[in-house]
Amino acid sequence: MDAARPYAAAFAARFMLLLQYRAAALAGFATQCWWGGIKVMVYAAFFAAAPAAAGSLGLSQTITYIWLAQALLALVPWSGDPEIGQAVRSGAIGYDRLRPLDTYGWWYARAAAWMTARALPRAALMLAFAGVLLPLIGLEAWSWRPPQSPLQAGLFAVSVILLVALSSAWVMLLNLAAVRFLDERGVNALTASAIIVFSGNLLPLPLFPDWMQGFLFVQPFAGMLDIPVRIYSGDLTGQRALAGLTLQAGWTLAFIALGRFWMRRVMGRLQMQGG
Repeated sequence: MDAARPYAAAFAARFMLLLQYRAAALAGFATQCWWGGIKVMVYAAFFAAAPAAAGSLGLSQTITYIWLAQALLALVPWSGDPEIGQAVRSGAIGYDRLRPLDTYGWWYARAAAWMTARALPRAALMLAFAGVLLPLIGLEAWSWRPPQSPLQAGLFAVSVILLVALSSAWVMLLNLAAVRFLDERGVNALTASAIIVFSGNLLPLPLFPDWMQGFLFVQPFAGMLDIPVRIYSGDLTGQRALAGLTLQAGWTLAFIALGRFWMRRVMGRLQMQGG
């Protein structure tokens, strides 16, 4: 427990710091409500015109998928930790090598705090809007539906924890790429498009063609959004839900192992801006 205390303190300190940015949370919530509403209307028209092309998701499940995806948007690792990118540009990255701590664990804890602190207030506001307000004003058909059973809710909670772990491990790879190439912008630009598509943020993965479903389910980005949302909505149940959780855990361990290996290589030949 004593060994974990510095990393827990790093997580708590950054988490509490980022919770203070209330205006950013409100702005993000308003933006995500806007896009969520547009997507709901688009998919309502799609289901009305071509119900046979909707795959395994029904309209209510798709709408819940959309709102939940908007609520969890900040947990999707679109980019590396901006503080690491700034430290690389300024040369302050060298200070992290002087800490009597495991640098990977230190960065990982701070990356997890960075994502969860931004996601928590937006998710709470989104639930209040799409899950409570919309049914009250007569728009229940377009609302965020609750899970169908306590078991489904419990599996979703486990999946969200694994989502944070997996996304943090991916952020670490982006951080190390920034250290290696001395700039994070190119790597972020290249990976963001893949994550938007293959996480299910752009289009729910069950709506892709049937011949792609096997690949889409096992690839790592599905665990960053699609798997937890489909567990919540009831599209993944039983053995399929357990398989999804196993994939999330497996990809997390694989990314952590790769990140630790790469960190030893990168930090062994660390270059800092200015010399």
